[in-house]
This record gives sequence, C-alpha cells and structure tokens, in this order.
Amino acid sequence: MKIKSAVFERSATDLASCPRWALPEFAFIGRSNVGKSSLINSLSERRALAKVSDTPGKTKLINFFVINGTWSLVDLPGYGYAKLAKVQRFDFNEASADFLEGRRNLRQVFVLLDSRLPPQAIDLEFVRWLDDSRVPFAFVFTKTDKQSASHAQVNVALFKQQVSQWRREPPPIFLSSARTGSGRGEILSFIEKALAEPLRA
Repeated sequence: MKIKSAVFERSATDLASCPRWALPEFAFIGRSNVGKSSLINSLSERRALAKVSDTPGKTKLINFFVINGTWSLVDLPGYGYAKLAKVQRFDFNEASADFLEGRRNLRQVFVLLDSRLPPQAIDLEFVRWLDDSRVPFAFVFTKTDKQSASHAQVNVALFKQQVSQWRREPPPIFLSSARTGSGRGEILSFIEKALAEPLRA
C-alpha cells in the first residue's frame, strides 16, 4: 500500500464524539513510551503526524487520521499502572474501552509491545480483555533495532506461549522499528488485505 495522503481529522473525548462515518478504522494502542507515535509517523511517512513526546502517556484523547481518503488510523490513549494509595491498579482509559467495545467500523487493533521486554503482566491483562471482548487484535513488537534479532524473537516466543494459555491460535505478529522502517510494509499490507474483506458482524 502506498500512502498518498495522511490527514488529521479530529480528536474525540469519548465514543459519542467520535466521527460519524463509515470509514474502516485501524486502532493503535500500547503502554506509555512503547513508541506508538513514532510508529504512526513511520507508517504514514509523515514526520509529525502524531506528536512524539519525551513525556510518557501524553496521548489523552482518541485521535483520528484519514489515510488515502479511504480508511482511518486511530491513535488511542495508552494504558499503564497508576499508583493509588500505594497500591498499583490497572489504569485503562474509559473512552478507549468504550471505543474498542462499541465502535462498529473498527477492523483491527494493533497492540504495541516493546520487543526488548519479556511479557509484562499489564500487556497480558489488556490483551486478555481484548480477547474476552471479541475485539480483533494483532501484536506489533516495536524498537527491534535496539537489540539483537534473536533477543526479540525470544520475547516474541514468550508472548506467544503466554497467550496460548487462553487462545488457540496466536494473533498476527509484526516486528517493527520506526527508525529503520522495518515492518512497515508488512503492517500496511495487512491493512490493505483487511480493507478488501467484508466488515465483521
């Protein structure tokens, strides 16, 4: 897929304020500082389409971008652990949850994972929630340029092993680097094929 245009459409605070259109949507989400904005900019070949910040968790709104005038890339607020009364709790943006569960034209969710790390409890908790909610998702392992290929593959295998405990088949898996552009073509080809398929019921 060749990216001819990538335009910011709007930000939404909740599901009700999301665009009312029929464009197929592909959402990207991950823990803070996983490299989501950098990946979005790499996919779109627009250096500043999504704002990259040194401050983790900057994305607070649901951001919509129209790609080639035919589909939407959706940048979702990330998830993490929030400290409350010295106890860690799962902190997941309510607007994102409503979007993932209720957006009818959502085709796929790309869950970004840091390829340098073994499976983290928070990531496993989130993808288990996606699976239970019957939301289609794929794994995108980011920052593959920051360690050896064998190290990345070990962590990918560990994730697959963990997910196999509740899921018969692993989700689609992509390895990427925003710096080198690796994985970009594979992700866009996946989206292109998904666009040719009928919308899920």
